[in-house]
Amino acid sequence: MPSTVSVSTHASAAQASSAQPAPILFANRGSDIAGQHYDAVLVGGGIMSATLGTFLSLLEPTWRILIVERLDEVARESSNPWNNAGTGHAALCELNYTPERPDGTIETTKAATINRNFEVSRTLWAALTRRGLIPDPSRFLSVTPHMTLVRGAKDVDYLKRRYEAIREVPGFTSMEFSTDRDTIASWAPLLVAGRRDEPIAATRVAEGTDINFGALTRELIDILRHRGTELRTNHEVTKLHRRGGKWQVQIKDRRWNASRRPAKITADFVFVGAGGYALPLLQRSGIKEIRGYGGFPISGKFLRTTNPDIVAKHQAKVYGKASVGSPPMSVPHLDTRVVDGKEALLFGPYAGFSPRYLKTGSLWDLVRSLRLGNIISMVGAGWHNMDLTRYLIGQLIARDETQFRALLDFYPEAKPGDWEWITAGQRVQVIKRDKGKGGKLEFGTELVTSSDGSIAGLLGASPGASTAAATMVRLLKTCFPDRIDSWRSDLEELVPGAFDSVG
Repeated sequence: MPSTVSVSTHASAAQASSAQPAPILFANRGSDIAGQHYDAVLVGGGIMSATLGTFLSLLEPTWRILIVERLDEVARESSNPWNNAGTGHAALCELNYTPERPDGTIETTKAATINRNFEVSRTLWAALTRRGLIPDPSRFLSVTPHMTLVRGAKDVDYLKRRYEAIREVPGFTSMEFSTDRDTIASWAPLLVAGRRDEPIAATRVAEGTDINFGALTRELIDILRHRGTELRTNHEVTKLHRRGGKWQVQIKDRRWNASRRPAKITADFVFVGAGGYALPLLQRSGIKEIRGYGGFPISGKFLRTTNPDIVAKHQAKVYGKASVGSPPMSVPHLDTRVVDGKEALLFGPYAGFSPRYLKTGSLWDLVRSLRLGNIISMVGAGWHNMDLTRYLIGQLIARDETQFRALLDFYPEAKPGDWEWITAGQRVQVIKRDKGKGGKLEFGTELVTSSDGSIAGLLGASPGASTAAATMVRLLKTCFPDRIDSWRSDLEELVPGAFDSVG
């Protein structure tokens, strides 16, 4: 089993006597929220709201904060470890973050930025551990080497050039490279056994991490509730309206025996961290900054095995190269996963299409998101991404046996009987205006804020969760310009250096 590791290279983690997962959190439904006023309302019970709430609670202990989650538990959608297409994104092994330029050189800027932002998250978790707020980081974090595996002379050459370009970048200096099969087998035996004679190469960073963002979210929300934050599960924000300098927030109680009359509250600040539903909620808010944005939903599934004999032979997170035309979120990877103390291997994701914006969403989500302001963006992005459309169609019509062959590229001796299909979470890729193309598809996350900073929302997918802390520092600087200077010393204590490095 992967050993546990401190959440920061500069701070040791205090260990609790129990390694049991944090309890599932339900809302305190003892009082009616109708007519109440809050300093901050956070929509969505995932890692983004949990991270922002943690910052706000520590920076402003007297603030009234409310978290609204439409499901009966927190971390059930994108933050759930079986829904998340990647855990602990640090750009150590993900080749889509280091594209090849036309002249053959390798672009490393994006990878360096993601790695630096992931370190901000690790630093925050370490600070919370030192303060005793996180008792046992092993409940959500474990050491898992990050590797890249490629096949064929062309890709071997690319990986070598990538290694040479990035190994001097801070955060990547411990990376190893090899084309020797015995060496690669010593890193991850399943990758080599039974493989035919072909050129292969791999890189490895031994101190990579695997993060269970579902468990981490529960840890952070547990901290928030102990500090007075209110949590409402089975409640859904249905309307947002700016009036009289305050946000009017309409909340529907989704319980079967609840009143059909929605509750109305007010808030000084609203954060929409509702995964795929962030786009329609921001559209309903009426802020001009969301005009032109669209969302393209991509569903998916994984292959999973819990066979202990197989799991014991693969202790790594291994990425390959994406198929031509496939979205970056569909880059194939064979990962060790540690979820609530139990190990498994996960392979995928296999992409598909669903019009839902959440795994538990509506079939009408995509249609309802269409506006006069974003139709041109949506059509333009679709026209200029026909290869993606063809890829998705191919994935949808492929038989299970055909899709299983992709696993054989990583694990040549894999047997279908050892694996099961599981459904992945929904990812809504950002579509935004582009003067030349009408619209373009963005792969990544995008923070959208109103001009007055009173509302913000996060759109997009990977590497989202891994860079949550850096994203929320950027949000604090953007949305609270009148307070950020007074918060600076506290932020420097929580995430040293992030205040100046995060734009």
